Amino acid sequence: MNTPRLIGDREVSALGFGCWAIGGPFSDPDGKPLGWGEVDDDESIAAIRRAMELGVTFFDTADVYGAGHSERVLGRAIAGHRDEVVIASKWGNVFDEHTKVRTHADNSPEYMNKAIRATLGRLGTDYLDLYQLHSAPTPEEAEPLADAAEALVKEGLIRGYAWSTDDPARAAAWADRPGYVAVQHECSVLHDAPELIDLCEQHNLASINRTPLAMGLLGRRDHTRPTTTADIRSAAPEWLRFFKDGVPTPEWSRTVNDLRDILTSDGRTLAQGALAWLLARSNRTIPIPGFRNTTQVEDNAGVLTHAPLTEEQLKEIATLQAPA
Repeated sequence: MNTPRLIGDREVSALGFGCWAIGGPFSDPDGKPLGWGEVDDDESIAAIRRAMELGVTFFDTADVYGAGHSERVLGRAIAGHRDEVVIASKWGNVFDEHTKVRTHADNSPEYMNKAIRATLGRLGTDYLDLYQLHSAPTPEEAEPLADAAEALVKEGLIRGYAWSTDDPARAAAWADRPGYVAVQHECSVLHDAPELIDLCEQHNLASINRTPLAMGLLGRRDHTRPTTTADIRSAAPEWLRFFKDGVPTPEWSRTVNDLRDILTSDGRTLAQGALAWLLARSNRTIPIPGFRNTTQVEDNAGVLTHAPLTEEQLKEIATLQAPA
């Protein structure tokens, strides 16, 4: 099932991994958590290298994850293997590496040019495969950023760029730009994104799928395992619809239970079934589940060894996707 995908002209594995969780704790100015709790950097590095052994070549991070820490850990993990992987990061958020606080957004080209150089330094590389806007200016306000991104492509600092957004109007704003090669957006078996996937298919863009496991709800997280206070799910913002007070909501838990038998058919784990749905959704989709240890990496990467979901299974899932 590991049919390669394309990000621009770069071939990547059908499954990627997201590096938000391995950044460790960071917060907003009011002290609300924005990370996933404490991490073990050695375990994170071992997990990334295990993913590479299992054929995963795409890793997605952001400068703000752990206030720079995720990029540093990923850079350590890929040292000596840079040409074997495709690395994406994001810009648009201003943060303090020492206090671990995300302070505000900066949508200026000047900040973008400063941020890319800082990202390359933390990753220990002289180029980035994909650079993604991580904030939400209007399409009109974002035009100078597209110009600046094209300049970075010509300079050789990035291979291509994208927008991390769930808004189709923003996602479409740069579609005619030659260096615009992907959209990162939320998508899972619990929350489809047909308009964005159609846009990616129409314009030959990669559809990079964040929260493919619904922040853990489609993995091992249930009401018996509440999150810690350093975890964003413990004080979930409005957009994080699947959790409240550190545990999955009853409504979404019921929907998962409705889907469980189909997703776990043919020997799949729940996470593998959820990722298999995304891989069957389009040949543009690249799910990027998070991880914090090798066990999670091995479970998620196991989807690549299974057969695709059948058309009958996809149709049955479509009748069950709305929350109970």
